[in-house]
Amino acid sequence: MQPNQRLRHDLTLLVVFLLIVVVSGFSPRSRVDWALENLLVLLLVGTLVAVSRWFRLSATSITLVFAFLCVHELGAHYTYSLVPYDHWSLAWFGFSFEQVSGVHRNHYDRLVHLSYGLLLAYPVREVLWRLTSLRGFWLFFVTLNVMLSTSAVYELVEWFGGAFLGNDTANAFVGAQNDPWDSQKDMAVAVVGAFATLLLVSLRGRVQKQAMTTAR
Repeated sequence: MQPNQRLRHDLTLLVVFLLIVVVSGFSPRSRVDWALENLLVLLLVGTLVAVSRWFRLSATSITLVFAFLCVHELGAHYTYSLVPYDHWSLAWFGFSFEQVSGVHRNHYDRLVHLSYGLLLAYPVREVLWRLTSLRGFWLFFVTLNVMLSTSAVYELVEWFGGAFLGNDTANAFVGAQNDPWDSQKDMAVAVVGAFATLLLVSLRGRVQKQAMTTAR
């Protein structure tokens, strides 16, 4: 992608995402929760913009970050535990996801954590690949550990944030839904998503390397 195309691509995604944030801020289910959910988001976006002059992620990585943040913003508007995906499933497809799957808990938060691993492992891997000498197994291993540790940090932020909020806001922000293992499950699905992405990237790299060797 040419520099001018890259700039248009990044600016388009930035403008679209900021519009999504503004739209999600109209009549959210919990204004305080919406604000808290967007603090880290705006910090991430602000950091990417601030360093873009010296360090710009690839178009693929930026697109993956954008996709994850869009999934997150839907949860920020409704609160993770109250996203009405089952109602949408019933209205659009004529069946209840919860009844078909036997699930009796809103699992949108699990989807977001899974998306965190699936979509952000690639950008994190790119950063480590470009800024360190890590390659092969160690690049895979350290990337996976970064995803796990950042997931844990987010769970700690939820814990500290929830401890200083009122009951309703804390419940919306933490979104545990009376599950004592909620934090551990969230971290687990994030790691599973990250592992899947890193495995696919590794396999693609091997296939490309074999194709180059065969071509010679």
